Amino acid sequence: MSPARVRRAVHESVSGLPRAFWWLWTSTLVNRLGAFVATFMALYLTLDRGYSASYAGLVASLHGLGGVVSSLGGGVMADRLGRRPTLLIAQTATAASVALLGFTTDPVAIAGVAFLVGMASNASRPAVQAMMADIVRPEDRVRAFSLNYWAINLGFAVSSMAAGFIAEVSYRAGFLIEAGMTLACAVVVFAKLPESRPAPAARQSQAQVGLGTVLRDGRYMAVVGLSFLVALVFQQGSVGLPVAMGRAGFSPADYGLAIAVNGVLIVALQIPVTRFVEHRDPRTLLVASSLLAGYGFGLTAFAGSVGVFMLTVCVWTLAEIVSAPTQTGLVVRLSPLHGRGRYQGMYTLSWSVAALVAPLMSGAVIDRLGAGWLWGMCAGVGTAAALGYGVLMRRLPPEQAAPGRAETEPEQGSTAVRTA
Repeated sequence: MSPARVRRAVHESVSGLPRAFWWLWTSTLVNRLGAFVATFMALYLTLDRGYSASYAGLVASLHGLGGVVSSLGGGVMADRLGRRPTLLIAQTATAASVALLGFTTDPVAIAGVAFLVGMASNASRPAVQAMMADIVRPEDRVRAFSLNYWAINLGFAVSSMAAGFIAEVSYRAGFLIEAGMTLACAVVVFAKLPESRPAPAARQSQAQVGLGTVLRDGRYMAVVGLSFLVALVFQQGSVGLPVAMGRAGFSPADYGLAIAVNGVLIVALQIPVTRFVEHRDPRTLLVASSLLAGYGFGLTAFAGSVGVFMLTVCVWTLAEIVSAPTQTGLVVRLSPLHGRGRYQGMYTLSWSVAALVAPLMSGAVIDRLGAGWLWGMCAGVGTAAALGYGVLMRRLPPEQAAPGRAETEPEQGSTAVRTA
């Protein structure tokens, strides 16, 4: 591909999105660039503090439990208080709790603060997704969610590499740097992002949405259930795969080499693949990505070398690239304008619960039945999710933009954004 075609492709990928989106995107990138603690937390507890691996696992579980609790709470806050206040509260609380964790020494206190960190850091996710849906035109949402997902993975890749170097100097410095960068995100939100929640007149013209409304929405809850199944499969990349490779005699370095393919491919392919699929039928995309995910992990049962493991990672990474923005776009499409925060919170909950269940499931299956059964189960779960999406996604409702609110001014040089 010539440089001119590359430039044109990049321009088409980023043009037409409102300025507020890019500030939100920048906030996401800065937040992920500073996400050091999740990477070195286990090493900090076992090597620096001298605690057992079991205690480190308990702390990680409590951190995840905090995310489960705040998934719904963050969604409610985004609808009641607004997207911007929720982001400010969540990011400020995250910065304070991460800094506090760096100075906490008592084991009970460490576990408690880790729970708070999990709560605070996850509370912002429904607000981010709801704000993105508010400010981006329906036809551009899949592209916007894809760009945001790309920023998450780029930031995580860089922070994962930087975390090791920072840990060699000072673990506490890592806590403080993450706290500082999270606080910088709050400053960006405060200075550059206006509130995007639908105008009061638009909210008053429709029935109020509570968590009970979400739970009674059978079609949407079925999609949340399918999201949970897909999340269970994808979680095996970080919980089942390293255990299975270790049992098969491969070293941690071998696993690191295999899983690195995931991050590299997402950074390299997320934008071009999204350009290819963004206007295609979401039903087809989710069915295909669910099958790719399930059978990508299923093929791991036949892997006998690092190279083959890497090939299987390529398969399910392609599924992840297609699935992530498409699923988020589907959630927006099925959400009422005035209940986007709660609906996004329920969607976030499905991934948080999967992060808790997946380690228990993979460990039990590998110990009792063997890794081959785990990979076979992944293929079965992926097939079940694909069938579910095929049935549930008939006659989707049209996408909606928030009424009564002019969308944010687009970035200079981009296509003008119309009023929603």
